[in-house]
Amino acid sequence: MSALFEPYVLRSLTVPNRVWMAPMCQYSAAASGPDTGAANDWHFAHYASRAAGGTGLVLVEATAVSPEGRISAADLGIWNDRQVDAFRRITAFLEGQGTVPGIQLAHAGRKASTGRPWQGGGPVPTDHPEGWQPVAPSPLAYDEGHTVPDELSTEDIQQVVRQFADAARRALDAGFRVAEIHGAHGYLIGQFLSPHSNHRTDAYGGSFENRVRLALEVVDAVRAVWPEELPLFFRISATDWLTENADDPREGWTGDDTVRLARELLAHGVDLLDVSTGGLAPKARIPVEPGYQVPFAERVRKETGLPVAAVGLITDPVQAEKILADGSADAVLLGRELLRDPYFARNAARALGGDVRAPEAYGYAV
Repeated sequence: MSALFEPYVLRSLTVPNRVWMAPMCQYSAAASGPDTGAANDWHFAHYASRAAGGTGLVLVEATAVSPEGRISAADLGIWNDRQVDAFRRITAFLEGQGTVPGIQLAHAGRKASTGRPWQGGGPVPTDHPEGWQPVAPSPLAYDEGHTVPDELSTEDIQQVVRQFADAARRALDAGFRVAEIHGAHGYLIGQFLSPHSNHRTDAYGGSFENRVRLALEVVDAVRAVWPEELPLFFRISATDWLTENADDPREGWTGDDTVRLARELLAHGVDLLDVSTGGLAPKARIPVEPGYQVPFAERVRKETGLPVAAVGLITDPVQAEKILADGSADAVLLGRELLRDPYFARNAARALGGDVRAPEAYGYAV
């Protein structure tokens, strides 16, 4: 059997194959009014089509745990019950197609209050109707022209931890079966991890142990409310691509740091590490090429025993199969390729001799 189409068991959950959908923001929720942050028809069609295409696990895009945690005003949220109700239609359909519904819980930190990408994606001023004051571990703007964030107090940090736990409770109520904590791409948890963005001198800054404190507190808080029988993921940027560049002296988060944190995450009840890179430093040089992030995932898997999913320019069934067959990852997360081809899993199954469940109404095409 193709490794790509072997079921994968996480706690009591069985994912039917290893073709998974990575979280990708759609910036398509209502930005104001009673339905702010709630999934709508676009989100239903977007996720339902990937389930009909045979994707084993769909991770819904970065979903904010609080209004100020959104990247843009048009982001999804899960801080109220109306948002929970809107998600139920999606999760029920996904499960009906044999696809596992998952959600990424997120807080944007200093990268919040930005515009939609197709409208430029730049920072939105705090006095704009779709803008607000970002927060961060330290009062350091993400880039030139961006708002300097407010530094979170210790009390503020504990509120963020509670918001993640509350969001996890709501995610369960909404029908999700996998929760992923977003610690990557330079958003709030990643900002605490990296010495490039975290200049604090209290218990949440300075040493490695202090900088990972928020991540572990969020994991513990979510794990405490997330059922023992269901898996918890953590997404990490394995490197900021600062110290990996020999000509760039800036200190950042590294592959060594990721391996060290992975051991801690495993001990705290994380079941899988979703391994990406970058996003913290806007001018970092990233050597993008097919599968460029896979070695970071492979290292975590081999050195810690924590299961991993690989992501990043995985576009071909044979390429995806090799990643799994070589033992570099336990699953692959596809992003842009699933935007181009919602039926990637079914097409890959034909190419590799695998098998995916087809919707009954599509039986003519089997």
